[in-house]
Amino acid sequence: MLSNNDVAAYHRDGFIHVENALTPARLAEINAWLDGCIARAKGVAVSNEVYDFEDSHTPDAPRIRRVKDPVARDRLFWDVIRDPGVIGPLQQLLGPNIRLFGSKLNMKSAGYGAPVEWHQDWAFYPHTNDDVLAAGIFLDDVDAENGPLMVIPDTHKGPILSHHNDEGFFVGGIEDAAHRCDLDKAVPIYGCAGSMSVHHVRAIHGSSLNLSGKPRRILFYEISAADAWPLWSDVTGLKYRNFEHFRQMMIVGDVTIEPRMEAVPVRMPGPWKDGKVDGIFAVQTQGKQRHFGSYKDVAGAM
Repeated sequence: MLSNNDVAAYHRDGFIHVENALTPARLAEINAWLDGCIARAKGVAVSNEVYDFEDSHTPDAPRIRRVKDPVARDRLFWDVIRDPGVIGPLQQLLGPNIRLFGSKLNMKSAGYGAPVEWHQDWAFYPHTNDDVLAAGIFLDDVDAENGPLMVIPDTHKGPILSHHNDEGFFVGGIEDAAHRCDLDKAVPIYGCAGSMSVHHVRAIHGSSLNLSGKPRRILFYEISAADAWPLWSDVTGLKYRNFEHFRQMMIVGDVTIEPRMEAVPVRMPGPWKDGKVDGIFAVQTQGKQRHFGSYKDVAGAM
């Protein structure tokens, strides 16, 4: 469970790190499942409903940057989010009633793991209130070398910055972030495998390329208080099929049909250039500024 200081730090800074959220046995179970998932990617040519591949992927040498929606792949991932070491701290931050919005397993593999440009999750999925967060279970030790998640403190209390380009299209990242954000204040979140990062949905964050020899795989859950209802759910996450599916995504606690409305700043995602783009990695390539660059840029400079 979180201490009072931990809870205060989350509300003050917009993020915290939780040690030992998962037991070694549970962590080993996830990694065994992931090994099998990676093996099944061999022979798959292009990204699909399960895999989001790196640009350098080939069917003979799979390079996965994301496994999509793991809760839909195996019951294990429902067990993980309901594990007391995970859901207990999250209930301290969001209250007793919590719903799942989305899940993803970001790979950031050794030597070529893709970056994620500076952004706010809220730009992708605004809700009726902002009791919404992302919890990231570290599957590997994370340090300065392998592309840690970086968060700018206190930005969860500020404005929602534009994630659109100068043509008005949604690009999933903050254009000209170096001039619009105080990047010098960004704090990297380090930790051991089995620990957990938690960041507020409005906090500005990103992560660099992983050119080290160590992987940095994180299992992310996007969750909300049960009375925070999505204003838009077609951009990412589970894409609720209907009201019953929406109710079934409760992780813990009681459902409600009374959304809590708060005066939170909202900028809706879209329009999308050339139609819908699948996933943050692809949509961010449409931005004009690339703060972290890409593996292709770095490889070309070698």
